[in-house]
Amino acid sequence: MPTRVFLTVDTELMWRHHAAGLPLAEIAARSLEPAGVGIGYQLRRFAEHGLKATFFVDPMPAVAHGLDPIRRVVEAILAAGQEVQLHLHPNWAAARDDDRSAAASFELIDYNFAEQRDLIAAASDLLVAAGAPRPIAFRSGSYSASDDTLAALAELGIRYDSSHNGSEHPWPSAIGLPVRQIAPVEHRGVIEVPVTLIEDVRGHLRHFQICALSTAEMRDALDHAVAAGHAAVTIVSHGFELANRSGTRPNAVHLARFDALCAMLAERRGGLETVHFADLSHLPLGQGDAPLGPSLLRTRMRQAQQLWSNWVEERAA
Repeated sequence: MPTRVFLTVDTELMWRHHAAGLPLAEIAARSLEPAGVGIGYQLRRFAEHGLKATFFVDPMPAVAHGLDPIRRVVEAILAAGQEVQLHLHPNWAAARDDDRSAAASFELIDYNFAEQRDLIAAASDLLVAAGAPRPIAFRSGSYSASDDTLAALAELGIRYDSSHNGSEHPWPSAIGLPVRQIAPVEHRGVIEVPVTLIEDVRGHLRHFQICALSTAEMRDALDHAVAAGHAAVTIVSHGFELANRSGTRPNAVHLARFDALCAMLAERRGGLETVHFADLSHLPLGQGDAPLGPSLLRTRMRQAQQLWSNWVEERAA
């Protein structure tokens, strides 16, 4: 059986642009379609390579700004044949358009079980109101989740979670699973699909995110997963990640990594199968999958890329 690939894109209006007082149209543009390399670009590239992707969409900014920008991005994702699931940054629950300093706690794990359940239920209802199917999968903003989060998801009938990130454990990723857990596993009534990790230097974990790993690290992580018969690879990106932090120009380093990743997944189609959560039938659970081991050469090459990205590509236009 091919290794399942969950190619995920966390999709949200960015708090920094809201807090800076930008008008809604500018917030949406810089968050969802920054510099021509946002959601639309990613959808086109996935289609060109025949890849399935899951967009974890946060509907909570509708509390301050209304459902229209959420509805538009949901419609675009579904029209492209991709999947919408639920994302949640709880700070938006108290947000206001007329007072950009108003916010609830930024971390879901700061809330008790009942509060988490109510926040997730409210977000799920907003996502459906924006035109998405009722979600069956969830990822918390900033990977902030605990065993209470999973129990709340189970009570709400949300079958899958993808918040466990060992490189961010124990805070804010606080689910009670081993730090190196990367294989899907049943836990607290849901199936946890952890974010994939590599060990970049001995004893240090780094998660599989386009802005976090080099092309060489991504390639070796994919090949390692196939060779070792891993149950799944879970990859993270964001709608805004291929642009600089201001959303005003493309980040050439991140853009090249994204394009290379799409090509690598297409080339490895026999051993790697991109999937939607809604289409899953059988997903092997509880395997002993282990992260790719360290390589000093790979790590040093990535660090050099990161310096260029931070010093040159992140400049505002």
